[in-house]
Amino acid sequence: MARMMGSPMRRDDISIAYSHPSPGYGSSRYSRTYSNLSSSSHADEEESSNPESTPPPRTASRFAPRPPSSPCLNKLSMKKNVNVTAAHLNPEDEELELIKDKYTKLLLGEDMSGGGKGVCSAVAISNAITNLFATIFGTCHKLEPLSPEKKSMWRREMDSFLSICDFITDPSPIDQTIPEADTAQPRMDIVMNLPALEKLENMLLDLLDSFDGTDFWYGDPRNDSFKSTKSFSRSEDKWWVPVPCLPDNGLSILASKELQKKRDCANQIHKAAMAINNDILAEMEVPESYITTLPKSGRLSVGDDIYYHMQTTDQFSAETVLSSLHISSEHEALEIADKVEAALYIWKRKVSISHNRAAWDMRSDLANDGDKNVVLSSRAKSLLLCLKEQYPSLSQTTLDTSKLHYNKDVGKAILESYSRILESLAYNIVSWIDDVLRANDSIRNSVSYSYTI
Repeated sequence: MARMMGSPMRRDDISIAYSHPSPGYGSSRYSRTYSNLSSSSHADEEESSNPESTPPPRTASRFAPRPPSSPCLNKLSMKKNVNVTAAHLNPEDEELELIKDKYTKLLLGEDMSGGGKGVCSAVAISNAITNLFATIFGTCHKLEPLSPEKKSMWRREMDSFLSICDFITDPSPIDQTIPEADTAQPRMDIVMNLPALEKLENMLLDLLDSFDGTDFWYGDPRNDSFKSTKSFSRSEDKWWVPVPCLPDNGLSILASKELQKKRDCANQIHKAAMAINNDILAEMEVPESYITTLPKSGRLSVGDDIYYHMQTTDQFSAETVLSSLHISSEHEALEIADKVEAALYIWKRKVSISHNRAAWDMRSDLANDGDKNVVLSSRAKSLLLCLKEQYPSLSQTTLDTSKLHYNKDVGKAILESYSRILESLAYNIVSWIDDVLRANDSIRNSVSYSYTI
C-alpha cells in the first residue's frame, strides 16, 4: 500500500486526511497511555533486522514453500540448522525469514508452545503494534528527527502489519447471484480510517524531521555544566526527561511563532487520531464480563455526590462538578472516569430499552423515564470528556481495556492500536514543544525583569 506523504505545516491537510464525521468527540484532550495488555515484546527480533532492507511487495507471497524435514529432527537440531543456514542467507531471504517468524508468533497468539493457550489474533496484533511503538518511540524524549535506522524499521514493520487490512473484506456480497469471492469489497471502516491514519502518521514523522538544526538543545540537569545554561526547572516526577536549553535571550520572535504553529499542527493531528480511536472503541462490542459487574443503577455507580449535580434542574456544568470533587491525583481521576463511564453505559441501555418498549406501550411514565435517562447519559458523556481534558495522560478506562481484551475483530484491532499510538505520539510532541515554550517564556521574563532593575 502506498503511503501518502503530506506537509506537517498545513492544517488543511489534517481536515482532508480526517474527513468522516465524529459526533460527540470534537473536544480537545490529550492521548491516553497505550494499552497495558501487552504481555511480551518482539523488540529483540526487530533489532536484529536489517534497517536498509525493504519489505517484499504485498502482492507477493510472504511464505516460501517449506522444504521437507526429516522426522528424526528434534527441537535442538532444528534450531541448530536454522542458525547454520541463516549465515548463508542474502538480505532478501533474511528479511523473509524474519517476516515468517513474526507472523508465526501472531498466528500462535504469542504461545510458542503451540498448545492453544495464546491470545486471539486480534489481541496479538494489537500487542505487537503497541510493542513496536514502544521499541521505536519509547526512548524518544526530544524534538529531533527520527534516526534513519529507526524510521526504516518503523515503516517496514508497520507496512507488514497494515498489509493484513488488504485482505479484510466485507463478507456480504452486494449481488446475491454472484459468488462472494468475485464481489469482495474492502470493509468500509478500513477504507475510511486507514488512509487517514497513514496520512496523520506521515505528518507526524515530517513534523519531527522539521526539528533539525533548531536554536534550542537539550541538557541533563544532573550534570554540573547544566546549571550555567538557560532553561527552566522541571518537576521531579519526570527527572528522566531531558530539559530544553535556549540562548541567553531566548528564541527569536520568528522562531517562537514557527514553534507555536508546529504545536497547533500536532494538536490538530492529536484530535483527529483521538476521534478515530474513540469511534473504533465505540463500535467494539461490550463484553459480557463487564456487563455482569455493573450495578443496577447509574446512581449507585457514580455515588450520591456526583448524581446530585447530574440530576439537578439547574444548568449543568461539567467543570463545576469536577471542581467540587477536589480530585488530587490521576489515580483518583481514573476511578471517577470508570464510575461515570459505567453509569453512562447503564443509562444508555435504559434509553434503548425504553425506546423499544415505547413502540408498543406508550405509557407516559416510560416516556418520562426515558427522557430522564437521555439527559443523564448526555451529562455523563460531557463529564467524562471534561475529565479526560483536565487529565490528558489518563490511562484507559476499565471498559476500554475490557473491549480490547475480548475483541476478536482483527481489522478493528489494527485500527484501534494504530490510532492509539499516533494519538500518543502527537501528545508527546505537543508536550515537548510546550517545554520549549515554557523555557522561552521563563528566559524572557527574567531578561525583562533584569532590564527593569
